[in-house]
Amino acid sequence: QVQLVESGGGWVQPGGSLRLSCAVSGMIFSINTMGWHRQAPGKNRELVATITMGGSTNYADSVKGRFTISRDNAKNTVYLQMNSLKPEDTAVYYCNLVGRATIVSPLYEHWGQGTQVTVSS
Repeated sequence: QVQLVESGGGWVQPGGSLRLSCAVSGMIFSINTMGWHRQAPGKNRELVATITMGGSTNYADSVKGRFTISRDNAKNTVYLQMNSLKPEDTAVYYCNLVGRATIVSPLYEHWGQGTQVTVSS
C-alpha cells in the first residue's frame, strides 16, 4: 500500500510564504511523476505543479514565478515552496503520485488527503 502524507499547510498573510511537503511511504518500484493539485471552495480541482524524478517541472500559469516544486528522490518526497501568496491561492492542496508497482506494471495514480492553505489578513 502506498500512502502520501502532506504537511506544511496553514494560515499565512498575503505576501507570505509556506512550504508544503509530501512524503511517500509503502511499496513503490518507480515514481514517474509527483505533483500538487488544489481545490478552492466551489471550484474544480486544478493542477498546480508537477515534477518528474528526473527534475522536469510543469506549472500552472497562475503560480509561475511564485511557486517552486522540488523533490528528494532518495526520500521519495516532493515539496512545494509557495511565495508571494495571494488570497486566491486559498485551497486544499493535494499531493499526487504517478508510478509503477513493478517494472512491467502500468502506471497508476495515488492521492493524499489534502492540506488546507489559507491566505488572508
